[in-house]
Amino acid sequence: MPKPYNPLSDFLKQKFGRKVFKVTIDAGFTCPNRDGKKGYGGCIYCDSATLVPLSHTGEDIKEQLASGIERVRKRHKADKFIAYFQINTNTHAPLDYLKTVYREALCPDVVGIAISTRPDSVSEGVLDLLSELKKERYLWLELGLQSASDETLRKINRGHTAAEFKDAVERIHKRGMDICAHIIIGLPGEGREEILNTVRFVSGLPVWGIKFHQLQVIKNTPLHEMYERGEVKVLSLEEYAGLVAESLELLPPGMVVHRLSGDTPKQFLAAPAWGANKFIIMERVMELLRLRGACQSSRFEIK
Repeated sequence: MPKPYNPLSDFLKQKFGRKVFKVTIDAGFTCPNRDGKKGYGGCIYCDSATLVPLSHTGEDIKEQLASGIERVRKRHKADKFIAYFQINTNTHAPLDYLKTVYREALCPDVVGIAISTRPDSVSEGVLDLLSELKKERYLWLELGLQSASDETLRKINRGHTAAEFKDAVERIHKRGMDICAHIIIGLPGEGREEILNTVRFVSGLPVWGIKFHQLQVIKNTPLHEMYERGEVKVLSLEEYAGLVAESLELLPPGMVVHRLSGDTPKQFLAAPAWGANKFIIMERVMELLRLRGACQSSRFEIK
């Protein structure tokens, strides 16, 4: 049965004519919000260790890809892959280093490259490099927005503004590269209207894809300390699923939905308890859409 939204898996299968899966790469990047270029301490919810695959053993790029491809090939019966530079800010390094690590990922089984970064870390030099790389492989950039509210971005120590996100999207779009936006539902101080305003903000930009994340309280982060003091509440499964369903209705019809929720290993997660099971979340979102007779773009407004 077709899904009531445009999942990334369908997009990749249509584009490449077969199953395509991502393989996560840790290229040793840091973050400008941790190393002092933009700030210190990072976002209040972040611990990059949660993104490292459990099987990761610290190999170089080619070894990571080889072992990751073998693992994913056995599990999902796939034969083509996306090299996913996921951990920390994957454009935050000298251009010579970026060129080296990106090119190491261009093995024969890799049909595309996905690079996760921040809107304040995509200089024109970086975009020049990515434009060249795009001639050899399909490529998309993932930009963390999290919220379109500058007040919220300050609260979570994000280190950039919504205007910087918009500027980055427009500059990347001019280069002909696809952009996936990340947003978090349930950030401190945000209710339904703030969340849906973020979705409307993204929907009004030339953004190709979107990732939804529930606010997850990761152990030993500043957010965890706030949660322990009772300063932060997390959404229930029903609240989160309802907001995702509403958000999907506001998206443009062609936008690709990369995921409906975050996926943090249980050993890192303090709350919510339901947050570790992405399948329960997906099932509830699908059920809510069915009950509403709704689907992606049901309430999208062309501006």
